[in-house]
Amino acid sequence: MSDPMRIRAVRSKDIVEIKLMIKHPMESGLRRDMSGKRVPANFIETLVVRCKDKVVLDAYLGMAVSENPFITFNFEGGQVGDVIEVTWTDNLHASRTDTAQIA
Repeated sequence: MSDPMRIRAVRSKDIVEIKLMIKHPMESGLRRDMSGKRVPANFIETLVVRCKDKVVLDAYLGMAVSENPFITFNFEGGQVGDVIEVTWTDNLHASRTDTAQIA
């Protein structure tokens, strides 16, 4: 399984800012190695972020996103101490879920 995601969730006033660093090779399937063979595609297809079992981000990333993507977004409604759950699934059906608390 891949390395854990780095998740930072901070509440300021009524807004929660989420910052994610996801360890993933994000290979498009179009690049060739030194011998000329294509490097097989391996990229995150879906990313879902939940707070209190409510989806706050549902994204399709696709093959055009860089290696180890960094994603940041804001949402309303989270409270300090709430658990943020982040799940990704790639095109090879591998997935990972990590959690963090809002600070």
